[in-house]
Amino acid sequence: MAEIAQYAAGGEAHGAPVGTVQARMRALRSGWRVDDGVAVFNRVYLAVTEELGRRVGQGEFPDRGSAATLRVLFAERYLAAVDTVAAGGRAPACWRPLFQFRRHPGVRPMQFALAGINAHVGHDLGLAVVDTCRTLGCRPADLEGDFSRVGEILTMLEERIREDLMPGPDLLEITDPLTHLIGSWSLERAHDGAWSAARLLWGLRGLPALAAEFTQRLDAGVGLVGRCLLTPLR
Repeated sequence: MAEIAQYAAGGEAHGAPVGTVQARMRALRSGWRVDDGVAVFNRVYLAVTEELGRRVGQGEFPDRGSAATLRVLFAERYLAAVDTVAAGGRAPACWRPLFQFRRHPGVRPMQFALAGINAHVGHDLGLAVVDTCRTLGCRPADLEGDFSRVGEILTMLEERIREDLMPGPDLLEITDPLTHLIGSWSLERAHDGAWSAARLLWGLRGLPALAAEFTQRLDAGVGLVGRCLLTPLR
């Protein structure tokens, strides 16, 4: 895949440069209150993006250029939702609950983080794979190694996020309703579903009406899960 490899040397990808994407997330972090639900997710996602960048730079991905492109196009879907809401528009259904409940006093930081991860992985990741394939002229199968590595890193970081956002004695955590709520959602299943969605959408690329219908239903389904994750607990 020579056409992909040529983008590796500069550490940039199609779309916005990687550094620009990270700079935008840092700017958002400084402009929002720390207890804002979208800000909670933004902090988490910025840490994920920076960690992915380090690992891409260390050569942990099968193809540095395709990994950088996927990383940027993935992030741009979240940033597009932020821009849409800032302009007074409606975010995609998968993101809508997070923006609607971002200031609800009964929703805890861990819920905000997981609702954002649910939207971004459950909906955006599969579409970002298709975006990357169209941009680089490849197929989902060519990105499978990068996709799997992203999943491994996300799983590792999810454990760290849970530790950071759910402090307290283990006994209290077991009896806390938050423990049961977040136990009903799985990053691994969301990641696997994103890969299935990407493959299906790629297969439907010659049938735009069916692809659009599937995307709409995926968006709505992920949004419903996000609304459940944001159930006020106090």
